[in-house]
Amino acid sequence: MATTSLVTGLKVLLPAMFGVMLATLIYTVITDGLPLPNRQDVFTPWFATTVVDFYINIVPILVWIVYKESTWFGSILWTILLLLLGSLTTCVYLFMQLLKLTTSQASVDPMYYLLLRDPPKDGVGHREEKSLVVTARFVFGALGCVMLGALIYTCLTDGSPFRMELLYPWMVVLLVNFYINVAVLSVWVVYKASSWITGILWVALLISLGSFGTSVVIVVHLFRLSPLDPLYLVLVKNSNRAGDMYDYVRTHSPVLRT
Repeated sequence: MATTSLVTGLKVLLPAMFGVMLATLIYTVITDGLPLPNRQDVFTPWFATTVVDFYINIVPILVWIVYKESTWFGSILWTILLLLLGSLTTCVYLFMQLLKLTTSQASVDPMYYLLLRDPPKDGVGHREEKSLVVTARFVFGALGCVMLGALIYTCLTDGSPFRMELLYPWMVVLLVNFYINVAVLSVWVVYKASSWITGILWVALLISLGSFGTSVVIVVHLFRLSPLDPLYLVLVKNSNRAGDMYDYVRTHSPVLRT
């Protein structure tokens, strides 16, 4: 019942967030014009830092989408849409993946089936010839350092970000865009957490420190993997990692059991 409620809740939440983002974007374009490069009132130091924060934060979502897509065309198309439309694309893509879940998948472990690729029809798990765990540790560690450096530099040169004058229309649009993606990542963080307390602490880190917090969470989970493990294991709970990854699928999927 709880797993089915999760799917239902996400199916309601994602369109709602999509509507909020779209309405905010349209309203700001109508009332404040486009954020053209020559607008000094838009491209302030903290706006630039927040843009960096935003794009670092969509890297894990982008990597997941590329992993989920079975063709390069699909990967490239969704990558372009994500880079251009941000959280609008995130909401649409996740909603489409939720619609693909069968009733049995939604009732057993929806997050597992949502996060991983569809298992092959012959029941043989996906294999990686070379693990990318160490590479991913370096990449997300480097992204976290870049974001931390950007935050410190902007604080020193432009002061605190907690100023009312910074909440101008296009900054609000960017923040809404940013925190919708944070909400999506928070679902995964809570799913991965060993307890509700741990999950709440991780989510608080994401909300307060943005993509730096996201990078810290991902790197911590990556260091819990062996350097020889396939990278996609970071997506799921530790309890689903024992043995062949798709033993779990064969056990719980009525199609593969037969």
